[in-house]
Amino acid sequence: MSSTLTDLADTILDKTVLPGYSSIGPRLRRRWWPADPEPDSLRGRHVVVTGASGGLGAAAATGLAELGATVHLVGRKADRLADAAREIRRSLPSAELREEVCDVSDLDDVRRYAERLRADLGALHAIVHDAGVMPTERTESAQGHELTLATHVLGPLLLTELVRPLLEAADDGRVVWVSSGGMYTAPLTAALVDDLQYREGTYDGVRAYARTKRLQVVVAELLAQRHPQLPSHSMHPGWAQTPGITDSLPGFAKVLGPVLRTAAEGADTMVWLAAVPTSRTGQDGFWCDRRRRSPHYAPWPKEDPALRRRVWDRVATWAGLDVEGS
Repeated sequence: MSSTLTDLADTILDKTVLPGYSSIGPRLRRRWWPADPEPDSLRGRHVVVTGASGGLGAAAATGLAELGATVHLVGRKADRLADAAREIRRSLPSAELREEVCDVSDLDDVRRYAERLRADLGALHAIVHDAGVMPTERTESAQGHELTLATHVLGPLLLTELVRPLLEAADDGRVVWVSSGGMYTAPLTAALVDDLQYREGTYDGVRAYARTKRLQVVVAELLAQRHPQLPSHSMHPGWAQTPGITDSLPGFAKVLGPVLRTAAEGADTMVWLAAVPTSRTGQDGFWCDRRRRSPHYAPWPKEDPALRRRVWDRVATWAGLDVEGS
C-alpha cells in the first residue's frame, strides 16, 4: 500500500474514533506502522513506570522488560506492586524489576522518591507517567490539590523536574505522558484554566479526568520547549480492557467489550516511544499507534499562548517549582 493510501486509511481510522480507538486500530495499522524497537535495545537502561501495579502500566513494564530494561515499577501499594512483578516474571522470568512505592499525588512522597532515585542511579533512560485516577467525587491530595490534577499533572511534573539531571545524563533520555483520547472533549479554555482545581460547579470524575488529560498534553509540549535536550511526548492508548475502563466506566466497557484493546495493545506506543531512538520520534508530539496525531479533533483550533502560559505558571507553582527557572 502506498504511503498516500496508508496516510488516508490511518486518518480515517483516527477520525472515525470507534475503529481507530478500538482493537481494530492496531490490528490494521501494524501492517504499515513503524518498525518495532530493536531486540535488547534497552539492555542496561533504567525506565520508571508509574501506575505499574496493573493495567496499561504493568503491560508497558512487561514490554520494556522484554527489551532488556531494568524497570522501576512505581505504585501506591507494595502488595499490588509485588503481585504485578510476580505476574510479569511468570511470563518473563528474566525480567529486571524494582518495586518502588510512591504516591504520585503526594508531592512530599514524590520528593522522597526522587531523592532515592538520584542516590541510586547515575542515569535514567525514561519515565512513563501512567499513574491515573478517576474519583467519583471531588477529593484532595495530601497537599490539598484536586486529586486528578495532583495525580496526572502536578506529581508527574515535579518528578520529571527533580530527576531531569538523570534523564539528561542518559544517552537519549525521554519522558512519556500517558494521556487519553478523552482529552479531545476538554479543550483548553479560559474557564478550564481559571478552575484547574475544579472547585466550580458540580464535580464530574469523568470530566475531571478528561480535563487533566488535556493538561498533560499541554505540559508535555511546554516541557519539550523549555528543555530542548529532553524529548517529552504524550500519547493516548485507545480503549483498552483495563481497570481504568472496566471499573470506572462499566457501562462503556460492557457495550464495547468485544472490541476493546488488550492492555498490551494499549501500551504498545508507550513502549515504542520509550525504546526507539528519538531520532525516529523527534522532540515532542501527541501519539497513538506509533503515529503523531493532532492534539485537536478538528484541524483548525489553536490554543491561546497566554492560556498555556497561565497553565504552566499555576501548575509549576503548585508543584513547588521555580516558575521562571523551571
